[in-house]
Formats: sequence, C-alpha cells, structure tokens
Amino acid sequence: MDETLKRLLEAEVRAEQIARQADEARERLIQGALLEARASESHFESRIPELHASFLDKAEARAEQTNSELKRRYDERHTQLRNLAEEREAEALDAAFALLIDPEADR
Repeated sequence: MDETLKRLLEAEVRAEQIARQADEARERLIQGALLEARASESHFESRIPELHASFLDKAEARAEQTNSELKRRYDERHTQLRNLAEEREAEALDAAFALLIDPEADR
C-alpha cells in the first residue's frame, strides 16, 4: 500500500509540474502575442501619415482630373455658343439689310 501511495504522490507531483509548465507556456504565448500585436499597432500608427498623404494625393489627382474635364466641357460649350452666335449674326445682318433695301418689307 505504501508503494501505491508513493506512486500516486509522484504522479500528482508530475501532474502539477506538467500543469505548471503548461501555464508557463500559455503565459509565454500570451505575452508573445501581446508583443506582436503592439508591434503591429505601432507599425500601423507609424504609417498613418503616409496613408493620409497617399489618400490626399489621390484625392487631389481626382480633383484635378474633374477640373480638367469641366474646363474642357466649358470650352466646347463656349465654342458651340460662339459659333451659333456668329451664324445668327449673319442672318440678323442679312435681315436688316433686306429691310433697309426693301421699304415694302416692313409692311
């Protein structure tokens, strides 16, 4: 019986050692994961200005492209309106000359 109790006590001691080792390993994993998370967070925070600048550059490029497109459309419309005005100007002058030449056209 003494031998059985001795073996049970030894088994209990080994089980406690294994449990303690498992707890230590778990704690090391947790600390390692925390360090890795902090490093990742620090790396991300250090890149925030770079990300912000990149976003601003892209936004400015899109704004410039939109501005160029609007200017091009404005110029096209301005040209169309100028051409129409010139066409109508000729018609108006022709009508005015016709009235001056033909006094009966007014009646």
